[in-house]
Amino acid sequence: METPKDLKDKAKDVTEKANRFNPEHREGKVASTIEEYTSRLPSDVYLWAAFGSIAASLVLKMMDKDKTALFVGQWAPTFLILGNYNKIVKVQGHD
Repeated sequence: METPKDLKDKAKDVTEKANRFNPEHREGKVASTIEEYTSRLPSDVYLWAAFGSIAASLVLKMMDKDKTALFVGQWAPTFLILGNYNKIVKVQGHD
């Protein structure tokens, strides 16, 4: 098992490598544009999209469309992760 010191050393190595690649610590143009537009959306949008995909999946399952239900049901975690990303951008801002 790794000690906290080992983890700190690994984190330092990763940070140093990242600094060599992107010394200004700036986001790319595409990421900045996406963050600018997604930060305007209310967080509820992502939550309701997740609930909607779960409900749609349930309806599809009751209609015996199992593969489609599984596909649509797997959207929920993606929407929730996008909601988390949106919240982080709103709280911490972007470059």
